[in-house]
Amino acid sequence: MSVTMQSLGIDRLSVEDRIALVQDIWDSIVAEGRSSGLSSDQKQELLRRAAEDDADPDSGIPLEEVKRLIEMRNRP
Repeated sequence: MSVTMQSLGIDRLSVEDRIALVQDIWDSIVAEGRSSGLSSDQKQELLRRAAEDDADPDSGIPLEEVKRLIEMRNRP
């Protein structure tokens, strides 16, 4: 039997909990030293963006605001 979202009950989690789970799974893969599949240029760009964010953490948009904007955009 293959493992699925349904067989593990993941489909019953909230969106926030599923996102947190994906992040935890990704972190566990990285911790094992697995390749991310990113090119060297992509890795450098991610590092550059992370450093930029660290230098000015208030420059981003809070997640709740992003969610609100998406909801507004998807309304008929």
